[in-house]
Amino acid sequence: MIETASLVDQYGHGVLTAELGLGTFEARLGGAAPAAPGTTFFDTQTGVAVRRWCPPLLGLEPHCTPARYLARRRELGSLEVSRRLLRATGISTYLVDTGGAGGPGAAGASDELTGAAETAAMGAARGREIVRLEPLAARVAATAGGVGAFLAGLAEAVHTAAAPAVALSAAATTRPGLALDPGPPGPGEVRGAAGRWLAARGSVSGWADDRPGTGPLGGGPPGGGPPLDPVLLRHLHWTAVGTGLPLHLETGGGTDVYGFAAATAGVGGPLVLRDTYPYHRDAARLTALFPQVHADLGSVLARTGAAAAGVLAEMLESAPFGKLLFSTAARGLPELHLVGARVFRAALERVLGHWVRDGAWSVGDARRVAGLIAAGNARRVHALADD
Repeated sequence: MIETASLVDQYGHGVLTAELGLGTFEARLGGAAPAAPGTTFFDTQTGVAVRRWCPPLLGLEPHCTPARYLARRRELGSLEVSRRLLRATGISTYLVDTGGAGGPGAAGASDELTGAAETAAMGAARGREIVRLEPLAARVAATAGGVGAFLAGLAEAVHTAAAPAVALSAAATTRPGLALDPGPPGPGEVRGAAGRWLAARGSVSGWADDRPGTGPLGGGPPGGGPPLDPVLLRHLHWTAVGTGLPLHLETGGGTDVYGFAAATAGVGGPLVLRDTYPYHRDAARLTALFPQVHADLGSVLARTGAAAAGVLAEMLESAPFGKLLFSTAARGLPELHLVGARVFRAALERVLGHWVRDGAWSVGDARRVAGLIAAGNARRVHALADD
């Protein structure tokens, strides 16, 4: 009844091209920490959804055992598996974050994820890049000759990177759960923070590895070096606002972004809140309060699997329908792109279809709103006129 023929994945990462063993594959289904002894991440909503939706595309029965699925995956090869799964998502455009904090199950510097163009080619779709700010700052710092050179180079790097990108992204804070300081830091604060951070970088052995996606929230390296200074991160937020591009903020851990949202209303481009689950209702309320604030559905639906319809309904309680954007929030496994798309479609059909059958909504309204959330809102927010 509620059709979403074309999807725009407004946030995700690339996929791994290496062949994966059972343990490596399983780790990427769960959180940053390993599964408890004697347990498996296949016994999660995400794990069950992978076993439900992915095996038939590889010629297996739904809900086959993990060992059987991984054996078939190795038989076909990672490239063929990625092609089959990505092309079955119905995604027409991938917005690919090419840096960042790694996400669930990230293995750090050993990751070799496909970029926007390669991911899109595998999926027979279009691809555009979201530029992550923390790795950009680290790359500038690696060659800067001092505080002044670093800050000048950082401003130039952000604006240069923004030219071909559709959005910029960053963590909201270096310590999730705190309130985000709303205003831009002053020049003295920024210079002091830059000096402290550059000095800390120089005192850490092996800090030269600044590849994207290799560190924890805030941009630290895999070896446990210092994360980006909080004042510098705030400076990056406001530098990004100055570009006019959409700014994606990762708000994991319940970070309070109300003040920042209020301060940026009418300034810069759209603000997209990511990684909001289980604080998705707070994010939905912010979209209703501020004209520039939007909410990503990726982490909300992908983590809840068969229960996603209930969570989606909660967001639709207070969020304007033009403020919610579909994404898979996938990283590493093409299975997560497919699951993200299938779970989204099933949840949307269940929620909107129920309202239509109850007579609360018309079929026309349900289809129009489904089209907005599936693709229309992402096209508008990211100026994807031809996607």
